[in-house]
Amino acid sequence: MKQCGRLSVKGSRAVGLFFFVLLLAAAPLAAAEPDGAAILRQVDANLQPHSYEMYRKLINIEPDGSRKEFVLYSVKKGDDRMVALFLAPASEKGRSTLRLGDNMWLYIPNVGKPIRITSLQSVVGGVFNNSDILRLDYSVEYDAVGIADQGDTYLLELKAKTKAIAYDRLKMWVDKEALLPTTIECYAASGMLIKTLSYKEKKDFGDGLVRPAVLETESPLYKGYKSVMIYARISKRELADEVFSLNYLARVEELR
Repeated sequence: MKQCGRLSVKGSRAVGLFFFVLLLAAAPLAAAEPDGAAILRQVDANLQPHSYEMYRKLINIEPDGSRKEFVLYSVKKGDDRMVALFLAPASEKGRSTLRLGDNMWLYIPNVGKPIRITSLQSVVGGVFNNSDILRLDYSVEYDAVGIADQGDTYLLELKAKTKAIAYDRLKMWVDKEALLPTTIECYAASGMLIKTLSYKEKKDFGDGLVRPAVLETESPLYKGYKSVMIYARISKRELADEVFSLNYLARVEELR
């Protein structure tokens, strides 16, 4: 009986040691699980500098093939400030928009004070709305609430941090190697798909910034319509706080 008791104690110790080794082996695997929030922050860093100036063209394409083009000069500072100035067409030249957090304004020369606008409206018409045109970092507006490993890509499930954000939920497919988005589906709180954004044609913009130069969007709400955003130049730039104020909207041209 004493011998059996000694064997039982030894056996229990062996079992305990076995499970301890299993836990040690599993620890690195747990640590290696992808972090959705960290990936989203890196996506933002790979898409644009924290503060920058940018030139881009927006093209609205109608079902009959007709096109309307806009050229914009934009500047962004930090997490929540952005200004865009219309350079073309001539009918829009001099107009500018300002975003401060969730608040947006449109300035029209000779019309008086700036006009409040909303994220779901569009100062250019077409499928892109003001939130797309004056986009802040994704991680500023959304929380990563889910992640799935799909081989060459991650699928991030993103939830809006506030109800003021244009889209309640996003599904973002991220290229694993480049950590850049390829496709984003934008949903309303009801679960309805509002639009799909497609990032294409990776380009070297200099200073270590290599990212897609084309963003296309289509929407089941605008059948037959398509909008395209082409990025011509993006570069780091430090900007004064006064640039991002209502009083400065008439002077944005001075930054160029």
